[in-house]
Formats: sequence, structure tokens, C-alpha cells
Amino acid sequence: MQPIQDQQQPQKHAGTPTTPWWRPRDLTPGYFALVMGSGIVSISLHLRSYFIASIMLLIIAAVSYVLLVVLNLWRLIGHRSAMAEDFYDIRQSFGFFTFVAGTGVLGSRLALSGWWTTAVALLVIAAISWLALGYLVPVFAVLGKAERPIIKGANGSWFVWVVGAQSVAVLAATLEPVLAGSRDILAITAVFAWSIGLVLYVAVAVFVALRMMSYPLDPREFNPPYWVSMGALAITVVAAARIAEMAPSPMVDATRGLVAGMAVLFWCFATWMIPALFGIGIWRHMIAKVPLVYEPGLWSIVFPLGMYSVAGIYLGRVNQLPIVEAVGTAWMWVAVTAWIITFAAMLRAIVLRISPRR
Repeated sequence: MQPIQDQQQPQKHAGTPTTPWWRPRDLTPGYFALVMGSGIVSISLHLRSYFIASIMLLIIAAVSYVLLVVLNLWRLIGHRSAMAEDFYDIRQSFGFFTFVAGTGVLGSRLALSGWWTTAVALLVIAAISWLALGYLVPVFAVLGKAERPIIKGANGSWFVWVVGAQSVAVLAATLEPVLAGSRDILAITAVFAWSIGLVLYVAVAVFVALRMMSYPLDPREFNPPYWVSMGALAITVVAAARIAEMAPSPMVDATRGLVAGMAVLFWCFATWMIPALFGIGIWRHMIAKVPLVYEPGLWSIVFPLGMYSVAGIYLGRVNQLPIVEAVGTAWMWVAVTAWIITFAAMLRAIVLRISPRR
């Protein structure tokens, strides 16, 4: 396996553009996965009382979020055609949901530190952008395309649609104990987003499975965003665990038993998927010889690893499952290791691109 290095010849495969992230025109829609990965690993460290490390990653996630928002606004104003091209490209367009997920994850982490007002603002931003993108992306990228069959463009980045929904559910459930006057609306928001996310997971899984069974399998297209298929399950578990421990309300009482039971099933399925995803990585890089280079999509591996850790910790605590909590705690170090490697590779890529050529 080749070491992680900067990719000199940019390629565009499904969901993993490898263009320089600091150039607004070429900014990939999925780069908010950096915020998702940093934020969720920060939450995992916080849950296990590694507060200094958790704060460091929170700062990185927050700074990255602000910087990426500025760069995306710059791109929207100065390079609108490039952003529109990504929006209409079914292989890229679902990457815009990383903004929703990154906003939700950052809000959840800030809520753990008592930044309630900021977390509420991020919940509003995440909910509105999730609803807007949830209608606009399918209309423009799917229904607005004359090219058929659409299913040929299905890939792992589509699962970020699910993650966006569940990030809204998690943040709403996290804020519910604090905002007593808004408990009913937060309960409705959490259950609504969780339910929609669950249905979307089934739909996306069907589309991606059909694409895999209907067209030749190119190892280059089995890119890091396919890991989000597991991360979407893991965040569904976290959302379910948070909903299950919410205060009584009509919406929560009507679904608590179902949500709590399905959380265990989803955690088991997410666990089952991990060896398969590692196996695909071995096939891709060691057998098919696809170079392992830095690309923004690598953050789509860090996020599922961190989310699986958080899912195990939350589920184990809520359902009194010590083995599950122990698995989540142990997996935290896998996520931390992946974050360190990916962050170092990103910094190296930046240095190589901005340093003078000799």
C-alpha cells in the first residue's frame, strides 16, 4: 500500500473530488466532513472525560466550520457556475448535506459545553438547510437530469442525506432537557427527523445496491464516502438513544419503545458492516492497486469511525449494555488514530500545494 500523499493529478470519481480546498472555485461540496469528523471525535473524547483533547478538536471543528462557510459563500458569489455544476451533478450534489451534518454535529458538541444559545442557532440553521436541500437536491440533481438511468450515479455520498436528518434529530434531543419551554417542539423535531432519516436510509441503500448490481464495479469508485453507509446507521443509533431518554411527551411516548428497540438492531448491523468496509478497502488499495492518497473524502471515514464510538457509548449507557459501551470506548482510539492520520495528511497536502515548485 502506498503511503498517504498529495495527489498530483486531480481526478473526479463519484463523490470524491480531490481539488485544493482553499481555492473557492474548486471547493468540493463534501468538505464539511472535516467538521463532522473533528466534531464527533471531540464528542467521543468528551464522553470519556478527555476534556483537553476534546476542546482542541472542538476548536479545530469550529474554526474549520467558519472557514468553510466563508469559502462556500465566496464560491457562491464569485464562482456560481462551478457550484451550480456540482449541484446538478448527481455524483457530487449529495455532498452539500455535509453542511447540514457538520452544523448539527458542531451544535451537539457545543451543547455539551453549555453553549446553549449557539447550539439553538445551529439547530435552526441545520433544520432549515436540511429541509431546503432535501427538496432541492433531488429536484435539480435527479428529476432535472435528462440523462438516464439516474441510478448509475448512485454512490456512498448519498448516505450523507441520512446523516443530515439524524444530526438534526440528535441536536434537537440534546437540547430538549435544557429548553423546558420548547420540549414539545423539540420532541416533534427529533422524532420527525429520525423517522425521515430512517426511511431515507432504506431508499438510499436500495439505490446504491442497484447501482452496484447493475454496473461494472470500478475499484476507484469504492471511495471513502461508502463508509458513510455505516456512519448513517451509527448516528441513527445515537439519535434513537437520545430520543429514548427524553422527557415524556405525546410524540416521544408514542415511539419510545420502537425507537429504543431499533437502536439495538441498527448498532448490530453497523457492527456487522465494519469488516466488510475494511475488506473493500483492502481490495481497493492492496489488490486493485488504487493509490492511497489524501483527498477530502477521507474525512468520510473519520466521521463513521467516531460516530460508531459515540453510538456504542450512548447506547450502552441508556440501555445498560456494558459490553456495548466498552466497545464504543475502545473504538474511540481507532477514531482518534484515523483523525490524527487524516489531519496530518491534509496539512501535508496543503504544504505541498502552496510551497514553491522546484
